[in-house]
Amino acid sequence: MKIGSHFTSHIVELDDGSRWRIFPGDLDLTLNRKPEMKISVASAEDDLCSHVLVGGGVKVRLSPERESWPAAQVKSALKEE
Repeated sequence: MKIGSHFTSHIVELDDGSRWRIFPGDLDLTLNRKPEMKISVASAEDDLCSHVLVGGGVKVRLSPERESWPAAQVKSALKEE
């Protein structure tokens, strides 16, 4: 699978047509990906995200595009990083 488009910094569309919201703390990881890089989406057992985008030795936290990140949990996670 590959990234089909990346119109806004926090939403990525994969070549299978699925659209995902990227965790704010991981935006820099997705912006550095090359279009030809092979990636996959895997389920995540995490309180903050439901899925991860895996490829190039990097995992990016994701949630379906229609879901928003819980603000308090995001702030807490970003402080920890």
